[in-house]
Amino acid sequence: MIGVGDMVLLEPLSEDSFIDNLRKRFDHNEIYTYIGSVVISINPYRSLPIYTPDKVEEYRNRNFYELSPHIYALADEAYRSLRDQDKDQCILITGESGAGKTEASKLVMSYVAAVCGKGQEVNKVKEQLLQSNPVLEAFGNAKTVRNDNSSRFGKYMDIEFDFKGDPLGGVISNYLLEKSRVVKQPRGERNFHVFYQLLSGASDDTLKKLKLERDFSKYNYLSLDSAAVNGLDDAANFRTVRNAMQIVGFMEDEMQSVLELVAAVLKLGNIEFKPESRCNGTDESRVKDKNDLKEMCELLGIEQSVLERAFSYRTVEAKMEKVSTTLNVSQAQAKTRHKVMGVLDIYGFEIFEDNSFEQFIINYCNEKLQQIFIELTLREEQEEYVREGIEWTNIEYFNNAVICDLIENNQNGILAMLDEECLRPGTVTDETFLDKLNTVCAEHQHFESRLSKNSKFLTDHSLPHNCFRIQHYAGKVLYRVEGFMDKNNDLLYRDLSQAMYKANHSLIKQLFPEGNPAKVNLKRPPTAGFQFRASVGTFSFLMMLQTFPADSSSCGGIQSPRQKSLPHFHRLFWSVIKRVPGLMETEGERAGYAFRQTYEPCLERYKMLCKRTWPHWRGPAREGVEVLMTDLQVPPEEFSYGRSKIFIRNPRTLFFLEERRKQCLEDLATLIQKIYRGWKCRTHFLLLKQSQITVSAWYRRYAQQKKYKRIKSATTLVQSYTRGWQARKLLRELKYQKRCKEAVTTISAYWHGTQVRREYRKFFRANAGKKIYDFVIQRIVTPSLHVPIDRSWPSRPHLFLDDAHTELRRIFHLWRVSYPTQPVYEEKLEASEIFKDKKALYPSSVSQPFKGDYLEITKNPKYQKLNNVVEEKVLMADVVNKINRANGKGTARIFLLTKKNVVLADQKTGQVKASVPLPDLTSVSVSTQSDGFFALKLKEGTASAVKGDFLLSSEHLIEIITKLHRAGTTAADVEQLNIDISDEFLVQFKQDKVCVKFIQGAPKNGSGVSCKRKNNRLLEVSVPTTAATS
Repeated sequence: MIGVGDMVLLEPLSEDSFIDNLRKRFDHNEIYTYIGSVVISINPYRSLPIYTPDKVEEYRNRNFYELSPHIYALADEAYRSLRDQDKDQCILITGESGAGKTEASKLVMSYVAAVCGKGQEVNKVKEQLLQSNPVLEAFGNAKTVRNDNSSRFGKYMDIEFDFKGDPLGGVISNYLLEKSRVVKQPRGERNFHVFYQLLSGASDDTLKKLKLERDFSKYNYLSLDSAAVNGLDDAANFRTVRNAMQIVGFMEDEMQSVLELVAAVLKLGNIEFKPESRCNGTDESRVKDKNDLKEMCELLGIEQSVLERAFSYRTVEAKMEKVSTTLNVSQAQAKTRHKVMGVLDIYGFEIFEDNSFEQFIINYCNEKLQQIFIELTLREEQEEYVREGIEWTNIEYFNNAVICDLIENNQNGILAMLDEECLRPGTVTDETFLDKLNTVCAEHQHFESRLSKNSKFLTDHSLPHNCFRIQHYAGKVLYRVEGFMDKNNDLLYRDLSQAMYKANHSLIKQLFPEGNPAKVNLKRPPTAGFQFRASVGTFSFLMMLQTFPADSSSCGGIQSPRQKSLPHFHRLFWSVIKRVPGLMETEGERAGYAFRQTYEPCLERYKMLCKRTWPHWRGPAREGVEVLMTDLQVPPEEFSYGRSKIFIRNPRTLFFLEERRKQCLEDLATLIQKIYRGWKCRTHFLLLKQSQITVSAWYRRYAQQKKYKRIKSATTLVQSYTRGWQARKLLRELKYQKRCKEAVTTISAYWHGTQVRREYRKFFRANAGKKIYDFVIQRIVTPSLHVPIDRSWPSRPHLFLDDAHTELRRIFHLWRVSYPTQPVYEEKLEASEIFKDKKALYPSSVSQPFKGDYLEITKNPKYQKLNNVVEEKVLMADVVNKINRANGKGTARIFLLTKKNVVLADQKTGQVKASVPLPDLTSVSVSTQSDGFFALKLKEGTASAVKGDFLLSSEHLIEIITKLHRAGTTAADVEQLNIDISDEFLVQFKQDKVCVKFIQGAPKNGSGVSCKRKNNRLLEVSVPTTAATS
């Protein structure tokens, strides 16, 4: 390592050795050096190959002092403390203007983004945090005499992480923007970058919409002597800013609104005023060329007359009266300095050849930062040693609280007196303000003025008469009072705020909330000094630093030479070193303790290193820590016990503990892995064993089933052959007996015939054969006399028998349709009324008599059991087919119709399958075709309708439907049965309704009507066109 990497270890420690060590390291491109936990950085003003991805991996998860000093080590230490120890961290980056603070903050952010977790959402958050820098730099950075990319603002970024160390989001707070740079820049410096980037990188169409031109000389707010900067590509940077705004979350219309506001600021700088005199002798101002004013109003959506009046008039309101006064040219031009776009970062300490109000408030902010730093690093640390009872020799150090009090004291502070002068009536100038300072602050040891009462400055020619000098912690700074009063006064009058609030531009309304007429404030606007002091007082980063303990924050001091080139290193650097906060207080770092922690978390973190404290310590936490340190054999001089904390002097002791803990965690992880893998293997083995048992059981079952089926099949085959042989033997015997009986019967018949013919031949007449022939012919050929609809009658033989002929004809026909056959004809007539010209099956049924009981159920002993079940008289008994919904096939059922019920029974056993009372029938559906299908539909909610309707098929369809209809008509408690004749109807099967559809088609394989299931909701019945079922 070149030189000494940590100044705490430098021997001997003196100013010369301190400077020589820094110079030796800088000459070998070692720009980083430690002072304890503080990192010094010297800006080399050139690129060095020390920020590559390989360097990131080199410093990742490494101890702070393990490698050579680097800002990556600081970032890694803070990130690991946050991730592993769950401690909030803060990294303080400070230094002079041009020291490289902005670059250092970007390096810290890029390192954290590189080492934290991956994932779509995590990468999105990291990209947004990184891309916020180009946006902030565009609107808050500018070229100065010391730095081409100097931050002219204060910025605090608060990044939130989850328990894994992955970023969840961030909050960027911005403070103390140098607003005066918008309207005026010192020689050799530029305005904010965004103005030059917009004119250089925007497209011609964009510039046309914004009413701008590329020529910088067209705009008064842009300095021409430094418009072009070597190494800065404004056009490329503009594209980068546009892309970064999209990534951060700006919508297209929001980006356009921002650009319109930037263009309006440029237009505002070109507005010039001319003096005029009114008739009452007062002066007023008018806009010279209203073209820029008109274009500005068009960009912001403001009426030109409203904005012009706000530029030229001021309204003063006292009690209930309003007075409108004109503004002179100087007052009108002063208003253009305020309310511009800005979201920006903190500047460093500045000492220029000509220091004014801006440098005064910037250095005041750095003075406050130095005060907080001293309290954290020196005063707070020494007070903690005393509180904890640690032996300690107090180290004297310079406390700059007296300088802060000189500036911010509410009674005699410089800012308080400046505000008092701005509010005092009468003639107020910068000279009167300086006179007041000379009177009040003359005796202060850090204030110097040539006109003060202190005589030792009267002959100091380095102190001009119109200046005062303050001895800051970083050195003496000479301030010129010229312009202090004007810059401190806030001339943004209420008229201008209200005019801006009237704009149609949404962003302008948000920037001027005080212009809302509903929120009028009659108080005078606060001065710039008051606003700045209030911002410093509420600076959240400083407030947060005060709440952090010294061991939970990582502070990095970043400093560089004051010029971009590096001649006269030693002469310049001593003045630099003295201005770094707490840099020369190395004795405190060497004598103090590098690490401290309360006993409970310390024991919780390191208890695994000792068998006596692992896994649980039952006694007090301090005793556990003492046992732990004794067991680890840590030298007593390396640590001390406080009242509530343990203090470790050397960081290497802490690294030793962390290494031991890391090794122990690896051993514990190995043990956990071993136990887990053993459990996993055992579980896997038991699962395999159980699976093998299950598979074996199923296989044995399958093998036995297969063997059983094979034996059963063989047995069945043997039985079938045996039964076949027995059946054939019996059949032969029965056939032989039948033939014998037939032979005997035939012989007997012939013999008896012969005997009868011999016996009765003598009794037959000669013409008996002819009469028998005529009788047969008459009965067979002319059966029409027995047809009910036949009205034929023989003609009368004589005319005088006409009356007798008619009466005999009437009597004959009455006899022919007498009472025994009347119901048959009534049923035929009713069938005609129902089915004639409606059902294709009807014509073939006319000539067939309605028999009713086709099964002779009362006589057949096979149906004796069924006959006993049915108590009423059977009107209809026939075999029907019950159609199955699943496949459309029919099952034979016995159909019985009585006066009260419809009964379906099994054909083989005679067991009743269903009994439906006639009142539960609502209708019967049949087709128009020549098929025998019919559906019995039941009332919903009845007990019979639980299994749904019945779809049946019968050869005696006409007779069944007619008898059902007559039974419903004659019964007193039964509603008349509806007959629905249609080729498509619905049948309810349990919970589902199925459509039965009849179509005509050619017969297949000689079969007649066929029924097939098309899907869950359709049964299709194919009826051949030639079918004719009786």
